[in-house]
Amino acid sequence: MPNENPIALVTGASSGIGRAVAARLAADGATVVAAARRADRLAELAASAPAGRIEPCELDVTDRDAVRAAVDDVVARHGRIDVLVANAGVMPLSRLDAGLTDEWDRMIDVNVRGLLYGIHAVLPHFTRSGSGHVVTVASVGAYQVSPTAAVYCGTKYAARAITEGLRLESPPGIRVSTVSPGVVTSELADSITDPLAQEAMATYRANAIPPEAIADAVAFALSQPADVDVNEIVVRPSRQR
Repeated sequence: MPNENPIALVTGASSGIGRAVAARLAADGATVVAAARRADRLAELAASAPAGRIEPCELDVTDRDAVRAAVDDVVARHGRIDVLVANAGVMPLSRLDAGLTDEWDRMIDVNVRGLLYGIHAVLPHFTRSGSGHVVTVASVGAYQVSPTAAVYCGTKYAARAITEGLRLESPPGIRVSTVSPGVVTSELADSITDPLAQEAMATYRANAIPPEAIADAVAFALSQPADVDVNEIVVRPSRQR
């Protein structure tokens, strides 16, 4: 990354893509604040990294005040924040006629409001310093809709639109990237309770790539010179169509 010892906040860092991104950025020389709700997983992640490279931060991204406080704490302790990787997301798929409104609300809260709260928290610091990088981990669901995924895709279309809006509104020193994974080995599908969606997902996830492939894409976007802004990356398994 361009900055020496950049300070990065990664949400959803307790498993899957978030964990892989946190580990990769720490290995690349960043100080990573790994944020998620599962504190035990974060402690394990921090212990596996070089000393001091990963700092665990218990955080619920749907709590606007907590997100703001977490970012402000990072700046208070390190003097700045350079990167936000907004990765936290949930995917309890179901058909619309299943009527699982509580699960719809959860997806909107985490996938959309969680992203907005992260942007809201870091943007004043980025604006003040004249630099910073927001990476949103979206999905191929931000480009196409499939049965059982209408609400999930809606949240990911929103995430992509919000991130593009941030790019258009930000001064040149602030860079903005959307990284959209295809099928990745993770716990994301474990939250699906609808039987039809579970069956469809079992077939859909037959060919998956490791989360480290997405971490590589995030690292690539962050590693570019300051005058290069990688706006969108889509990473799929080669067998995914």
